[in-house]
Amino acid sequence: MTQKSTLSSERPLSPHLGIYRWQLTMTMSILHRMTGAALAVGTALLVGWLWAAAYNASCFAGIHVFLISPLGKLMLMGWSFAFYFHLCNGVRHLGWDIGKGFEIPDAYRSGWAVVAVSLVLTLLTWAKLWGLL
Repeated sequence: MTQKSTLSSERPLSPHLGIYRWQLTMTMSILHRMTGAALAVGTALLVGWLWAAAYNASCFAGIHVFLISPLGKLMLMGWSFAFYFHLCNGVRHLGWDIGKGFEIPDAYRSGWAVVAVSLVLTLLTWAKLWGLL
């Protein structure tokens, strides 16, 4: 006969995602990781484009044709948003590293500020590139 451990019956079960309410801070954390991955992929494309510009004219032309296509432009816009989001959220984390902005209202305010500033910087960048500014 085995004896049931009293330790296991006293400890609470690990909470499952189903009991958590979705929050902005969770979304920001997930987006920070996703934009980091997107930046890695976009940077690889940029390095390939630069390599092709230096060493292989036909390869460069092919990459250039893709980058000026609607899909390529959409990807570049997404890459620039990922850059700005990751940058702004990194600055937000620097504030946390010095112990500022941990209160719930401050965390939400800074989170929404990161989203807004990232969108504005992306739009300004592309407006400038398209000659609208």
